[in-house]
Amino acid sequence: MKRMITILGPTACGKTELAARLAYDLDAEIISADSRQVYRGMDIGTGKDLDDYTVNGKQIPYHLIDICKPGEKYNLFCFQQDFHDAYNDIISRGKLPILCGGTGLYIESVLRGYSLSPVPQNPELRQSLEGKSLEELTMILKELKAKTGSTMHNTTDVDSCQRAIRAIEIETHNLHTPMDRRMMPPVDSLVVGINIDRNLRRERITKRLKQRLDNGMVDEIRGILASGVSPDDLIYYGLEYKYVTLYVIGKLSYDEMFRQLEIAIHQFAKRQMTWFRGMERRGTKIHWIDSQLNIEEKIKLIKQLWQ
Repeated sequence: MKRMITILGPTACGKTELAARLAYDLDAEIISADSRQVYRGMDIGTGKDLDDYTVNGKQIPYHLIDICKPGEKYNLFCFQQDFHDAYNDIISRGKLPILCGGTGLYIESVLRGYSLSPVPQNPELRQSLEGKSLEELTMILKELKAKTGSTMHNTTDVDSCQRAIRAIEIETHNLHTPMDRRMMPPVDSLVVGINIDRNLRRERITKRLKQRLDNGMVDEIRGILASGVSPDDLIYYGLEYKYVTLYVIGKLSYDEMFRQLEIAIHQFAKRQMTWFRGMERRGTKIHWIDSQLNIEEKIKLIKQLWQ
């Protein structure tokens, strides 16, 4: 018997609003599967849209949002543990968990029950990789993945040198350190994907980026930097935090920042869809529904699938 509903899809497809409305109807709670919404104060850039969690005056309970300080390195290992803590808590209270997000690796890790081990930092390896370009690091990662047979990192999703070095560190550790891995049970879930037309997705991404910049994203990032988080640590989070930080520290003009960030988000959405298609090839059944249906029609379809 399925014990969870998962709602996934690329950025700007309307996942959060749908999950919150569904949670309202089913008296459910939401577990976020977004690798950046875990950070406190990183609100506009990560698109938390916390207002979406209030439906008809009712606050929908959510988990794994605002649980870390900016600058901390949250990872897949942490997510798996935190997910199961939240999932078991929700189930124990007789409620339904709804997993919602766009980080395909996080979603797949809990649906399929990845076995993972914590990977410590390797200072010698990091030193040997210092100064290498992102292209060089990506090639090293590809070669390591071929040796380990790993699907753990999407090489095309490594959009900063820091992230690439961490991915290389993990793959190197897995290659040379066979150790007892922590087993996590797979979670049986109804998986619903929001299918959005490519042109509409591009239109929504551009519109949303403009809104976020108008709503103070640059000031949010200035504030995080002023609180003592280093530019490198913010750039590590990629996308908005990478390009707006480069603008704030004077490495990009506003127009360059906007143009490069817009392209990067479009590429990111494309990679998300590639990952979801890969999940299907690896055995996850995703029920795709059209993003242009109104929300009542979407909820009706999901309830029919759930029953």
